[in-house]
Order: sequence, then structure tokens, then C-alpha cells
Amino acid sequence: MAKLLVTGGAGFIGSNFVHYVLSHTDAAVTVLDKLTYAANRASLSGLPADRFVLVHGDICDSDLADRLVADHDAVIHFAAESHNDNSLRDPSPFIATNLVGTFTLLEAVRRHGARYHHISTDEVYGDLELDDPQRFTEATAYNPSSPYSSTKAGSDLLVRAWVRSFDVRATISNCSNNYGPYQHVEKFIPRQVTNVLDGGRPKLYGAGQNIRDWIHVDDHSSAVLLILNEGKIGETYLIGADGEQTNRAVVEMILELLGQPRDAYDQVTDRVGHDLRYAIDSAKLRSELGWQPKYAEFVAGLAQTIDWYRANEAWWRPQKAATEAAYAAQSQ
Repeated sequence: MAKLLVTGGAGFIGSNFVHYVLSHTDAAVTVLDKLTYAANRASLSGLPADRFVLVHGDICDSDLADRLVADHDAVIHFAAESHNDNSLRDPSPFIATNLVGTFTLLEAVRRHGARYHHISTDEVYGDLELDDPQRFTEATAYNPSSPYSSTKAGSDLLVRAWVRSFDVRATISNCSNNYGPYQHVEKFIPRQVTNVLDGGRPKLYGAGQNIRDWIHVDDHSSAVLLILNEGKIGETYLIGADGEQTNRAVVEMILELLGQPRDAYDQVTDRVGHDLRYAIDSAKLRSELGWQPKYAEFVAGLAQTIDWYRANEAWWRPQKAATEAAYAAQSQ
């Protein structure tokens, strides 16, 4: 596929995917991005002008979506409202982007016959008990617990319906928590890293026993590209790197890697509806498509991420003050 349309490509995961595609293939990439607060043009700086174009626009704009999809071989749909806390304060943008936006793209893909890959999240499955040995699989029932995860679940179901009803050539991937370069400082790992780099202390929700299954964003990108090229139409693939860690353990690793005492963090009031544990079983992706993560050891990926934030203060500094002011207003 010579021409790829990447929605949300100025955001964290999308921009990393664009970098990955341009450095590992000969494809040309067009990014369609609304450039909300979570996007950053600087995340796409330095890309080759003969193979990369950024279009500022909304995936809910059906005319724009139709024109762009008509001129591309495949759509990789990263664009989403994705911050759980924001979805609890105002669900409406999540309904618009995650549901209406996905519908708009699916209709354009249906008209023009393009290949479509849909990026989703493990949060559609709800959460697991902390002592539950089970992990999410492609057969796990959906049980979302927030406006964010429920709208992502709804968008997944739209994709499945368009495959069955209209023969859209689509695949879905549900991924565990991404971390790595270009992630907005409102998110857990970059917030803690930049707090320490600023001479402050990390913030930990509650007792910090909630478990997340972490994957480096480069590993996610490699899996998505593999699914796009070799995945079976209509199938869902879970992407995970066996990176389960408690939030407390992650904070302690960050402090240790930055030369600080492991207990130099502050505990804040836990988030409403805070899911206990996510855990991905990526056996299908590994066995059927032969995928393996580069950062199989979480601490190695975390060290690489910390090094990137140390070296790229000019990228994250403009976001930091406003993010911390917003958290302070919520006493977090």
C-alpha cells in the first residue's frame, strides 16, 4: 500500500506510527488531525516533505474524509478523545470523535474500497481483579466503565458491523497502555518523569496498586504495520508486551532511573471509577503473524523514554504549566 491516511497522526501514538512507517517502508503518509490540545505539530517535524503531508481537519467532516480516503490505499484510524478524566468531566467530545468520527470514516472507506485498520484499547474490556490470573483475549466480553472506554467499545462494534454488513476490508487492534516519546505530559508516565525533571515529586493515585499492562509505542507501531499488511480481514488482534506493573512500581522505577529515592512521591485522592487491572494476552498476534516486541523488558523501554524527555525539554515544556495547573485545580 503506497499511500496511507493516518487519522490522529499528530497525537502521541499516531505520530510515532508515522515516524515508524516513514523509516521502515517506502509508503507516503497523509495525516488528518484536528490539532486539539493533545496533538502537537512538533511531533511531526523533520519528516520528508516528498512523502508526508499534514491536513488540519476533523474526521467528522464527511466531505473532507471522503476526498482524502478516495486518494489513499488505506486508513489507519488513531484519532480519538482518550483521556479518562476528561471523559468524566465532559463526555460530549468523546461521543462526537470516537463514535461519529469512526462512522464518518467507515462510510468513506465503504464508498471507495480502501483498507481500514481501527486502533482501539484494552479498556473496552473493563478491568480485572488484582489477583485474577486471567488476561484479556480477543474473546473477552466488552465491559467498559467510563465514557471514554464505552465510546471506544462502540466504535469497535461499528467496525465489526461494517465488515459484516458492507464487506469493508477492516481489522481492529486493542492495545495495552502505550508509553514512549511524544506523549502528552497529562499522561501518567510523562507526567511523573517531567515532575522529577522539574525538581518536583511524582503524583500517585490512591495506594498505587492499580495494574497497567505497558507497551512501548514503537512495539505498538510495529504490530499495527504488521496487522495492516498481513492481518486477516474482519479479525481483531490484541497487542501487548507482557508489561504488567503496578502504578506504584512504575513511579518507583522512574525515581530510581532518575537518581531519586524510590519513596519520593506524593499520594493523591484516587480517581472515580479507577479500573483495577488491565492485562493483554497477545498470543494470537504472536502465533498467527509472528510478532515480537523489541522492548520485552519494561525497564529498558522506560529508560529509553526517560532519556527522550531529558533530551527534548523544548517539546514538552510548553504543555507542562497548563497541565499542572489543571491537575492542581482538581487537587491531583
